[in-house]
Amino acid sequence: MQLDLTGRHALVCGASQGIGRASAIELAGLGASVTLLARSSDTLEAVAESLPRTHVAQRHDWRSVDMLDTARLQAIAAEIAANAAVHILINNTGGPPGGPAYSAEPDAYETAFRQHLLAGQILLQAVLPGMRTSGYGRLVNVISTSVKEPIAGLGVSNTVRAAVAGWAKTLSAELAADGITVNNVLPGYTRTQRLDGLLAAQAAASGRNEDAIAQAMLASVPARRFGEAGEVAAVIAFLCTPAAAYVNGVSIAVDGGRTRALS
Repeated sequence: MQLDLTGRHALVCGASQGIGRASAIELAGLGASVTLLARSSDTLEAVAESLPRTHVAQRHDWRSVDMLDTARLQAIAAEIAANAAVHILINNTGGPPGGPAYSAEPDAYETAFRQHLLAGQILLQAVLPGMRTSGYGRLVNVISTSVKEPIAGLGVSNTVRAAVAGWAKTLSAELAADGITVNNVLPGYTRTQRLDGLLAAQAAASGRNEDAIAQAMLASVPARRFGEAGEVAAVIAFLCTPAAAYVNGVSIAVDGGRTRALS
């Protein structure tokens, strides 16, 4: 199985923690040079220093940016792509706050759309020329199982994640002939700061304790446990390898069997 990413350059968003950080570790372990992108410069520097180095030509770097700062994101993306062609793009951004769809302010939808879909478009346009020139490209969007089954209490997230899934499916057909694949990974309940935040928010809204809420969540998961960031990252990394060249336009749930939909 061809899993070697030596000579490839990966740009990983949201790489300071959670699934983004775990993905950067997996990709570096397969030989890729990795550029980390997130808001926290102090954390990113430490993560970059800790990434595996499997060969002498492997280089890791980082850039600090807020996905909502469109002008800075465009400039940084252009700089990264100009320095070295990007072959792998991992779109991974923290989810919008919870709450019902009907009560969300219009600005909440606009902010989430900019943070997830428009930021992804900016990054794609920056790295696409290098992917086409090399004949190798992997775009993986880390979104949510809500694109298969909307999740109660996450109205804005459900809406915007579905938009990203539609964007990705369209791109997968447009770019396949260039040797570029576009796929989505859909994490279920995974031990990250995002999960901690959701538990705290639900506890505050309902008056129940977090342990009870967590147990209710786990009751819907056949595996009866939360996932680990590294388990999601392993699937992301596989989709970026030569072995996954014929996997294109799919949304893969990594959720312990919680999603009941067949496709």
